[in-house]
Amino acid sequence: MDSKAFVLQYLNPNDITYLSTRSQGAGGQHVNKTNSCIQLRYSIMTSTFPEEIKAKFMQRLKHKLVQDDVIQIRVETERDQKSNKDTAYKKLIELLVSALFEPKKRTKTKPTKSSVRKRLETKKSRSDVKKSRSTKWD
Repeated sequence: MDSKAFVLQYLNPNDITYLSTRSQGAGGQHVNKTNSCIQLRYSIMTSTFPEEIKAKFMQRLKHKLVQDDVIQIRVETERDQKSNKDTAYKKLIELLVSALFEPKKRTKTKPTKSSVRKRLETKKSRSDVKKSRSTKWD
């Protein structure tokens, strides 16, 4: 099962809280009279994900948490509330899927002999160019 399907399986839309506010910045009269900005709030600890997945989310998303366990996403790019709500929901799914991604462990390797030789040759030729610039003219 891929990560997105896994997240969608456990993500309960009833656990998501939406708050609508007025958008900030320029935008004319429309901004001043509509609540088109959406703030999505999602609590990790009260979600239906398994405990080990919750721990992984807490560890990997700690820089995104606004309280102890709440993810907050603010979207105000569109003029209407529904588009901003859909965008915020998609961003939440992307965030949770990216937190599940396990990067490959990098194994240290030595540079090949030819790459070391090429690097040293390049440094030598570069040095020669710089030396030729500094010679004094009589």
